[in-house]
Amino acid sequence: MATRKPSIDQDLIRDLANILNDTDLTEIEIEQDDLRVRVSRAGTPQMVHAPVAQAPAPAAQPAAAQQSEAPVAASKPSANAVTAPMVGTVYMSPAPGAKPFVEVGQSVKEGQTILIIEAMKTMNQIPAPRSGKVVDILVGDADPVEFGEPMIVIE
Repeated sequence: MATRKPSIDQDLIRDLANILNDTDLTEIEIEQDDLRVRVSRAGTPQMVHAPVAQAPAPAAQPAAAQQSEAPVAASKPSANAVTAPMVGTVYMSPAPGAKPFVEVGQSVKEGQTILIIEAMKTMNQIPAPRSGKVVDILVGDADPVEFGEPMIVIE
């Protein structure tokens, strides 16, 4: 029985490489069904077809989706929203129990750290893309975020 070699989705790899360049990450990995893709600055792209344990995921995803959709529906995303440059977990302060980086009503300067996203055990400081006033915070501390998800509105 001959095994069929999977075709490589070059557009996906290019998109992941662009995310690496845009975010200064050194490595990014995604999983979809039985496909795992890792792109790293230090090595070559890897594609692995392997069974992925997904039994717990379906039970966890609907609850997580309901929680993450509620704040977005309550607060319409603005054109001035700062979006997540990567998938990860948001932290609103530099350490547990510390004062948050920003609060609603606070003025921020371009380049000022407004939150941290933990991705692949790396803490990535997310800077304000422009100076302005924080008018809305759309994520909470330790919330998961997806690439492109609105997090903070600065006007």
